[in-house]
Amino acid sequence: MKQSSKIYIAGHRGLVGSAIWNNLLQRGYTNLVGRTHQELDLTDQVAVKKFFDEERPDAVVLAAAFVGGIMANSLYRADFMMMNMKIQCNVISEAYAHGVEKLLFLGSTCIYPKNAPQPMKEDCLLTSELEYTNEEYAIAKIAGLKMCESYNLQYGTNYIAVMPTNLYGPNDNFHLENSHVMPAMMRKVYLAKLIHDHNWEAIRKDLTIRPVGANMPADIGEKVRIVIDGNSAEEDILKVLAFYGIYDNKVCLWGTGTPLREFLWSEDMADASVHVLLNVNFSDIIGIEKYSSVHYGNKADGVVDRNHSTGRGGAIPSLGEIRNCHINVGTGKELTIRQLSELVVKAVGFTGEVEFDITKPDGTMRKLIDVSKLHSLGWTHKVEIEDGVARLFQWYKQSIS
Repeated sequence: MKQSSKIYIAGHRGLVGSAIWNNLLQRGYTNLVGRTHQELDLTDQVAVKKFFDEERPDAVVLAAAFVGGIMANSLYRADFMMMNMKIQCNVISEAYAHGVEKLLFLGSTCIYPKNAPQPMKEDCLLTSELEYTNEEYAIAKIAGLKMCESYNLQYGTNYIAVMPTNLYGPNDNFHLENSHVMPAMMRKVYLAKLIHDHNWEAIRKDLTIRPVGANMPADIGEKVRIVIDGNSAEEDILKVLAFYGIYDNKVCLWGTGTPLREFLWSEDMADASVHVLLNVNFSDIIGIEKYSSVHYGNKADGVVDRNHSTGRGGAIPSLGEIRNCHINVGTGKELTIRQLSELVVKAVGFTGEVEFDITKPDGTMRKLIDVSKLHSLGWTHKVEIEDGVARLFQWYKQSIS
């Protein structure tokens, strides 16, 4: 791909999208295109088509998604499936219609079965049932990777799907209701420390930048939505924070603390993504040097020749079934949620109590991925978890200073 190529990054303000944007800039790829959700609603098919008509990117990175942790997955099950399916269908179909040369789709390792053998290889996909707490999101992401795989097999396109493990890093989402485990845990510990230190100036600054809402119990069978920010009364702030397990020098976290998780620094994920975007083709993944006789992404006036299908998988019966062409992206290392909490406590300088509420769900007990395919394609991670947690807290403090 030429450095002058126009690359559209969907989700360029998010955790991974922003890191991919910066990584590409550092490599000299400056012809980048991004749109905020306010500028372009990716669930709107007409708006997405209009965008591709106008911009005609050479490559697409689909890093936009409707995401969240266990609580959000439980509350918004229909939204997690419908929003992600719309985003994926709109972007991938328009990328094909406009002759995009290369597309990188970002999924998640939650696509794997709840009881998959550990570490999870790419070929354990769809071998048994999913984890219930994130089933809808997982199904949407499976559909996305299968869309990429199927377009490649039917039309000879060059769409690659990467499945990152749990990500964290600059521009992470610290919303207490729908963030992932590490940023939510870090913010809880930090706010509990501030309460104990009677540092209301810092608490109010935190809540001004990131207001917190909660559906608090009211009368029998009813709930009332309370939103707190930097101007709220101390009583209301403490009440809502307590709803999320944040107290004076004490934090209550969901589950037993025993599940094992793997974490990858978002800038490492960005580096891996750009490495794949620039250096890996579908033919590399399936191990066929001359898989397609059609040049990947061949464009004629911005439109793919749909009839020129000599490179379709169906045209090479000897290849047999082609499955699981996605790539796991992670570290291949894991730690328990309790061990993670200890790293967060150390980074924050918290001296209080961390309690685990065993009445709340743990989610999948172990989610370690096999990254041998990624290593064989020439990339390994750089940032270890101990350093990464400290870096994330420093970024968070700077974001509210």
